[in-house]
Amino acid sequence: MGDDNLRNRVRIPFRGTQNRRTKRTIRWSALGAITGAVAGTALAAIPTLASIFARTVVTPEPHPAEDVRILSYRPGAGPAGQDVIDLSITTQTTVRGRYALAFHLGEGIARIGEVVSTNVKEQTVTRVVEEIYRGNLTTAARGRWAGFVWPTPREAGYGYEDVLIPVDNGLAPAWFIPSTRETAHRDTWMITVHGRGSKRSEGLRMMGIAQRMGMPGLLISYRNDGEAPDAPDKRYGLGATEWPDVEAAILYALNNGAKSVVLAGYSMGGAVSLQLVHRSVLARYVRGLVLIGPVIDWLDVLRHQARINRLPHAAGKLGRWLIESPWGRTITGLAAPVNLGSLDWVTRSNELKHPVLILHSEDDDFVPVGPSAQLARKNPQLVSLIRFHDARHTREWNVDPARFESAVLTWLHVLLNGAAEHRLSLAGPKTAQEWGSAYNGSSQ
Repeated sequence: MGDDNLRNRVRIPFRGTQNRRTKRTIRWSALGAITGAVAGTALAAIPTLASIFARTVVTPEPHPAEDVRILSYRPGAGPAGQDVIDLSITTQTTVRGRYALAFHLGEGIARIGEVVSTNVKEQTVTRVVEEIYRGNLTTAARGRWAGFVWPTPREAGYGYEDVLIPVDNGLAPAWFIPSTRETAHRDTWMITVHGRGSKRSEGLRMMGIAQRMGMPGLLISYRNDGEAPDAPDKRYGLGATEWPDVEAAILYALNNGAKSVVLAGYSMGGAVSLQLVHRSVLARYVRGLVLIGPVIDWLDVLRHQARINRLPHAAGKLGRWLIESPWGRTITGLAAPVNLGSLDWVTRSNELKHPVLILHSEDDDFVPVGPSAQLARKNPQLVSLIRFHDARHTREWNVDPARFESAVLTWLHVLLNGAAEHRLSLAGPKTAQEWGSAYNGSSQ
């Protein structure tokens, strides 16, 4: 499936990388530290910084940084007897909402609720611990702040099935969540496409919406995410090489009862989804796209990342050239260069043929909202933008789930029913178990 010429290029690993041990990647946070130490020393440092930058962008990170200090876990010590946790203050940990805290290299996961108090002098924040899914928080010293909230559909209250989707290099695991409501939308599946460095659990925040609409959900994995088979070069294509795995998911849905799909893409998953509807022969089965904090223009994101990591302008520009040029493959490890211009949907706005809903925060700290706003202005007939505040990258639901779900439900209703039809109720149960007891299999 997909563009055979592109796939043939991707299948060929860079000469000499076979049998070479995979090296640990440089994190964005580490890149900033290195930049601060090296910047200003000499022009000779620019190629080094550019090389680090380019490799960081395209190399998957097996163990994301646990950069939140866990100071103490105090069961029952909250103002209403809740369990609470004291954490270091970061740009993430003080924002309202519900989140996940992964610790012990992801072996432990807890769901963290609202802020109880902050101590600016000590640079600590105290938050409610709603549930510990696994692991021992008492012994944890550091953790990773994440937006996925529930690690699997079971914890979210959904009945589900583990399925395997045939992709280029093997089988990619996915979760299928059947609809518990008999509506006219039971043959339109919602397929979620997670972002760079995330996993399929990211899409569980969309499943309450799918359940209300009566849409089955398919939460997929794709190449280089640590669950699906790796690409031969073990590098991100930033959407240019990952879309055939989404195409495979659409084919799986069509072979198992779906007549159409809606794609829900997070961050880089948005870039992947946009490539899919532009390049796949199955694009005609896509009714529309819901994009959360999407990468609309990779060049804009890379310029932003270069600025916040204090890269000299020349180093950032050279890093982007390394990703795009065949000459940069020895540095990046890419099997084929990535055409960043083809991933710029602001410039290509008139090429969009599908309805798109974008939910993007003004306070996104990784992917600036600017290109999303530009795309909505340039193609208002197809693109709608809902702006949020306070939420960090792809955390719009976490900060304001009611507004998020209302916006998506309204848009989906118009997309699937037309504006004149009576809208489905926005109130009601969100999990499959709750829908089962509330409706007992009745139709609406």
